[in-house]
Amino acid sequence: MKRQILIIEDDVDIAHSILYNLERQGKFQAIIATSGEAGLRLALEKPPDLIILDINLPEINGFEVCRRLRLQKDTAATRIIMLTARTQEEDKVSGLGRGADDYVTKPFSMRELLARVEAVLRRFVTSRLPAPIYDDGALFIDYDNFEVRYQGQPVRLTRKEFFLLKLLAQSNGRVLTREYLLSNIWSLEHFGDTRTVDVHIRRLRQKLGNANYIETLIGVGYRFVRAKAVRDTQEPA
Repeated sequence: MKRQILIIEDDVDIAHSILYNLERQGKFQAIIATSGEAGLRLALEKPPDLIILDINLPEINGFEVCRRLRLQKDTAATRIIMLTARTQEEDKVSGLGRGADDYVTKPFSMRELLARVEAVLRRFVTSRLPAPIYDDGALFIDYDNFEVRYQGQPVRLTRKEFFLLKLLAQSNGRVLTREYLLSNIWSLEHFGDTRTVDVHIRRLRQKLGNANYIETLIGVGYRFVRAKAVRDTQEPA
């Protein structure tokens, strides 16, 4: 099945060039919206696998489109690559901070954009089948429905916090470096601000009642420590 791509770009020539190059790969099907309002409407009507989103859009700019998409359950996990002529680092951080997965600056080579599309989709492979559930009697994580409970009480997590917890919990006890977490969740490998990871880990621990699920390996990274009495649907009874 072809991956569905939504291109939200007000420069018609650029939009059609991206569409042409995507579809000639034979594995993508793309549609175009030339305004933020139209793009938001199309994304919510039929959530695509990935959105290529320009920042300087008429009606609603790309930052706001990204923010609104992240607030909706159906598009909270949709992959987004921001596309813009802005080159300042603060603009990149601002876009990624609103939930974008990657950032490409104009002018760009089509080969680079296609590589970014492939990388983002590969990094966040999702299954149409129901995701497994982690449940050790105290901590409950429903990976498919973005639901977390601790000791029977719902835990409200941001999108980044949820994906951080999911990545750690599904790592089977492996130590994940700050750089790995930053690259896979924030796609900020070029900036190297690993303090972002530390801040989110601290908030995540607080929301989980400071339970000892996340272990720090000083100078290395973090790993998820499974409770002794684990009941996890990923493992046979």
